[in-house]
Amino acid sequence: MASPTDSPNGFDGLDRLIHDPARLAICTALFNCESADFVFLRKVIGLTAGNLSFHLGRPEKDGLVTLNRHLDGRTTRTDVALTPPGRDRVDQHWKTLEQLRTTMLAQPAPEENHG
Repeated sequence: MASPTDSPNGFDGLDRLIHDPARLAICTALFNCESADFVFLRKVIGLTAGNLSFHLGRPEKDGLVTLNRHLDGRTTRTDVALTPPGRDRVDQHWKTLEQLRTTMLAQPAPEENHG
């Protein structure tokens, strides 16, 4: 994966699948646990059930997350978890963001224009 310094704007190393705000929130929440219940994710991230389902679709298709549906009494429960490759991609994405931030902080301050 490219690093932020490989591009003048630093965006080449960002994982576009993960970087979407909703998916970044989902992946970050999942990164901090083994798995999370769909209802918990919906509440902690603040998405509707439909939006959460939509934003889980692509990462599931690409093998970043797994959805495990099972019966819990009379209710169907869905547990969501990052796969090992998904966990690696999220970790790399956050490292790339941090490297981008560090690179940008190291840039000289722009001269103020007193026109």
